[in-house]
Amino acid sequence: MQDGAECAIKLLLNQIVTVGKHALQDCASRQEIQGSLKQVQKLLSAHEASYLQSLRNLRKKINLMQSSATKQPPRATNSTCPKLEAPANGRKLGKSQSVGHEVHFLCDPGYELVGSESRVCQESLTWSGQQTACRDINECVSSPCLNGGTCVDEVNQFSCVCSKGWSGPTCQTPLPTYAAAAASTLPAATAGSHVRPSRCTLTQGATHCTCEPGYTILGRDSNVCTDIDECELFHNGQAGRLCLHACVNTPGGYRCSCPAGYNLTRDGRSCKDIDECATRQNNCTKDQMCVNTHGGFQCLCVECPKIPHATYVKTSPIRCERNPCPVDNRACSQAPNSFSYHYLAVVSNLSAPRVMFRVSALRPIGDTLRFSLLGGKQARRHFTVQRSDRVTGELMLVSPVQGPATLEAEVEMTELERRAQLGRYITKVTMFVSQYDF
Repeated sequence: MQDGAECAIKLLLNQIVTVGKHALQDCASRQEIQGSLKQVQKLLSAHEASYLQSLRNLRKKINLMQSSATKQPPRATNSTCPKLEAPANGRKLGKSQSVGHEVHFLCDPGYELVGSESRVCQESLTWSGQQTACRDINECVSSPCLNGGTCVDEVNQFSCVCSKGWSGPTCQTPLPTYAAAAASTLPAATAGSHVRPSRCTLTQGATHCTCEPGYTILGRDSNVCTDIDECELFHNGQAGRLCLHACVNTPGGYRCSCPAGYNLTRDGRSCKDIDECATRQNNCTKDQMCVNTHGGFQCLCVECPKIPHATYVKTSPIRCERNPCPVDNRACSQAPNSFSYHYLAVVSNLSAPRVMFRVSALRPIGDTLRFSLLGGKQARRHFTVQRSDRVTGELMLVSPVQGPATLEAEVEMTELERRAQLGRYITKVTMFVSQYDF
């Protein structure tokens, strides 16, 4: 490209020189000389642009070569094999996970190695050999128990469950006649559930006899295991009773039970009330309202009170409101405007003092609200009424109640305007106290 441009420039220069000579000789016009010079100028500009582009391309190639020469080779993101864990009941020797390194495996006494004893981290970043495990050695393969005894394989040892009349680590010793006689005198159910043969093992020349969980060896006879009565043994333990209600001893253990109307909780110790109303485990009719209590339920039907000079109509299952009174009937206007009925289920011996119920006026009409407790001695013995704010009264339990019991209290809220009565509202609260305190 550059050689061709140089040749063209030389030709034009020759033409210019020739034209110049002719111009001097033949007096050529200046226009021809200017045209030739313009062509030379264009060729020089094109030649300069091509030369500059070639320099740019060359500079880029040099920069790429320099960056390639100085760039660090990429490091491998993972140049080790995955970590190997020690097998259960065994050990791993060696911690390096780099290529070419080895790890070795050993098993604890009483276990045999299955798989590769040594494994190497390979170039492919995988371990050679097979996965390693430690398998329990079965000491019962040689049938060490004699006289019909059953061998039980254990870690690094075995034990023998001897047949009737035999004892010893390998059931090699006949039982004394008194022991066999004692076992035969027990009832069949007792001998099968509350008495078990012990398991004896021979370890380093000494005989050790053990029992199944929930059984213990009593007295000198190490061949018979007797059931432990956990309910009696741990009745008043430091951590509290085993069961919050009733404990039932079972062969080798125990279980907790609950009274009727309760189910065991997930911990197996506590009792939880069954909501017969929510689970439809009740016999209430359609006209009755089911009220759940601790350990049972109540089928109730609210009936509006009958008061002289006033009539009431039921506006909800638990509320009765007074019909409008005649203008000239003062006795009707002095009767309660409404009666509402509420039912509470509580446990026995509930701590006191305690707020049991609140009565509030949503939109008081007068300038004063008065709260009072109605009822006889029993209600006043266990309850009182106090004000918590301007429009709210609280029914307070002031003394614990031993169940089973049913208590009733009436809270009267009176609206006053300059001490004149505007309205009365009666709230009847019935409290069902359970027999149990859980």
